[in-house]
Amino acid sequence: MFSPSKKYLYAIVGASSNPEKYGHKVLANLQGKGFSLIAINPHEKEILGVKTYSKLSLCPKKPDVAVLIVPPQIGIEIAKECKNLGINKIWCQPGAESDEILEFCKKSGVECVGDGSCIMIETNQNKKHS
Repeated sequence: MFSPSKKYLYAIVGASSNPEKYGHKVLANLQGKGFSLIAINPHEKEILGVKTYSKLSLCPKKPDVAVLIVPPQIGIEIAKECKNLGINKIWCQPGAESDEILEFCKKSGVECVGDGSCIMIETNQNKKHS
C-alpha cells in the first residue's frame, strides 16, 4: 500500500461541484492541504478553481494517483483505463472499492488502496506528505 504524498498529482475521479457530495469534500480537503489535483467529471469545466476533465485520457499531464469516488461498477472501468494509461496507483474511497477492482489491480500490477481507508483521514494522520 502506498501512502499519500504531495509529490503526486492526484486525479479526483467523481469530483463534484455539490458541497454535499464526497467528490466535492475530498477535492476541497486535499486542495486545502496543498496537494496537486485535477478533477474528473464529464459535466463540469472547473470545480473549486480546479481544472476538470471529462476523462483521465484527456488530462494533459498523467496523474500519479487516481482517487475513485464513484460506484464500483464505474470504478472497475476507471481501473482498466488507469492501467491502459500507465497510472499505477489507485485509491478507492470507502464505497468505491470492490473485490473485482482489487483483484484486477493485483493481477495488473497496479497499487490499490481499497481497505476502507479515507484519503482525507489518512492525510490528517500522516502529517508528513512529502
